[in-house]
Amino acid sequence: MKPSTDVIVIGGGLIGLSLGLALRQQGATVLIVERGEPGHEASYAAAGMLAHCDPHMPVLLQPLATASAKAYPEFIREIEGESGEHLDYRLGGTALLLAGPTEPEILCPEAKTLTPDEVAVLEPGLRCGSRRVVYLPEAALDPRQLITAVLAAVKHRGVDLRTGTSVTEVLVTGECVAGVRTEHTQYLAPIVVNCAGAWAGQLSPRRVPMRPVKGQMLAMAAPIGHHADGSPAVPCFIRHVVRAPEVYLVPRSDGRIIIGSTLEEAGFDKRVEATTIQRLHAAAIALVPQIAEARILESWAGLRPTTPDLLPILGQTMIKGYFIAAGHYRDGILLAPITAYLMAQVVRGLQPELDISAFTPSRFSVLD
Repeated sequence: MKPSTDVIVIGGGLIGLSLGLALRQQGATVLIVERGEPGHEASYAAAGMLAHCDPHMPVLLQPLATASAKAYPEFIREIEGESGEHLDYRLGGTALLLAGPTEPEILCPEAKTLTPDEVAVLEPGLRCGSRRVVYLPEAALDPRQLITAVLAAVKHRGVDLRTGTSVTEVLVTGECVAGVRTEHTQYLAPIVVNCAGAWAGQLSPRRVPMRPVKGQMLAMAAPIGHHADGSPAVPCFIRHVVRAPEVYLVPRSDGRIIIGSTLEEAGFDKRVEATTIQRLHAAAIALVPQIAEARILESWAGLRPTTPDLLPILGQTMIKGYFIAAGHYRDGILLAPITAYLMAQVVRGLQPELDISAFTPSRFSVLD
C-alpha cells in the first residue's frame, strides 16, 4: 500500500496543530489524528502565561523558551491573518512575588525589582506584604481563543484533521515507520510525529516515560476597566499577570481573571474538587482583596504532559521516521512556536537552528 500522506501527527493539541501548520507551509501533506476534540486537553486548560523569565524553569530549557517568546508576535500575526481572528495577546508583563532569599536567581536581564511605591502604581490592589516583587517582561494570551484561531488556520492551509479516533499503534516495517493504526482503520506515511501530550507514552513500539500532572483552576468575572490611552481593557481588580508561590492570577481583556493552579500526581483523574478550588480562591483574595467581589464563572482541571526530568522530548527515535514532540509540562503554550519550527526542520532532515540534543528521546530507556 502506498503512503496516504507525507506526515502523520498524532495529537491535536497546540503542539501538534502548530507543527502541522509548519510542515504544511513547507509543502508537506499532513494528517493530524486526534483522539478527542482538538485542543481540549492541556492546551484548553492552560492559563496562557508565556513565562520565559520563570526562575524555576530548567536551565536547559531557557534558550528554547526565550526563542519561542521572541517568535510569538510573528506567530500571532500569521494565525490572525489566516484565521481572521483577533487574539487577546497581552504584553503587560508579570509581577512576580518571591517567597524569600532561597528563591532561584532570575536570569532575565530585563527583570526589575520594584519599590513599594512602584508596586502600588503597577498593581494598586495587590497586597504583597514584605515580599520582594520583581517585574518580568512577559506576555500572556487566551489559549482557548488561540486554539480556535489555529484550527481555522489548519483548515485554511488544507491540513487534514481526523478527530474522535485514537491511534492504537505506530506501524513499523523493518526499522522504519510505516504509519499508524487507529480503532477503525490505518493511515500510511513515511513520517509519524507523536504529539499526544500526556498520552504520548502509551503508544507502541517506542514507549517513553510520560505521566500526567493534574492542575485545577478557576475563572472569575470582574468588571472591565478601560485605559485612557486606548490600550487594551483589563479587569478592574488586576492589570498584569501576578505570580506568587501559592497562586497566580491572569487577567483577560473580557473581564475574566484566571486563577491557578495545583500540581497533583493523580494519574488521568480530571475531577475538580471543591475544597481545592476554595483554597485557590482564598489565596487569590489574600493577594488582591477586591477579587472577593467577583463571581466564579467556572472551574476545571487539566493534565500536563510530564517527563521524569521535566524536559520535553524532541527528536527522532531509534525507528527511522518516527519522531516525538511531547512532554512540555507547564510550558506547552509558550514553547509551541519554537517546537513547531525546530521539529519541522528535524523532520525534513535538517540541522535544527537551536541545539535540542538535551531533549532527545534516546535519553530514556525503551519501556516496551
